[in-house]
Amino acid sequence: MTIPSLFSRNANPQSVPRGDVLQSLDTYAEAQSIVNRLAHTEFSVANIAIVGRDLVTVERVTGRLTYAKVALRGALNGSWFGLFIGFIFSATSTEATTLFVPATVAIGAGVGMLFNLVTYSLRRRRHDYQSVQQVIASQYDIIVPNGTADAARAALAAAPREKS
Repeated sequence: MTIPSLFSRNANPQSVPRGDVLQSLDTYAEAQSIVNRLAHTEFSVANIAIVGRDLVTVERVTGRLTYAKVALRGALNGSWFGLFIGFIFSATSTEATTLFVPATVAIGAGVGMLFNLVTYSLRRRRHDYQSVQQVIASQYDIIVPNGTADAARAALAAAPREKS
C-alpha cells in the first residue's frame, strides 16, 4: 500500500476517484499486479486508482492473554524505552558510568510491566484475549480516467504477464 505524499499533484485526494472501471479483482495484490503491468507499457498510470469496495473489519484472535504474557510484553516494551532513555542520558552526560544504561533498562522494564499489569487488571473481564485488527475490502476496482479504458485494456493485453 502506498502512502499519499504531502506534495502530491492530485487535485483532491480526499474524494473517491471517478472514471471507468478497468477491472474488478478479489485481492489487492492482483490489482497491484495489473497496475504494474500497465506501468511497464507506454500507458500513463498517473491517474489510475485502486479502490477497495465493501470494507469490513476483521479481528483475528491470536491467543489468550494471561498475567504472565501481559507482564512480559510490558517488561519488553519498558526495557526498550529504558534503553533509549539510557543511551540519550549517557550520550549527553559528562560523567559516563557503565551502570547507567542497564539501570534505565531495568527501571523501564519494571515500570512497563507494572503499567501493563494495572491496565490489564482494570479491563480483564472485557478483553481477555489478544488479537490483530485489519480492514479488508471484498473487491478492488482499478479506476482509469474516463475514455481511457479501451486504451488501458489494449496496453494490458500487450503487456507481458508478471511471474508469480
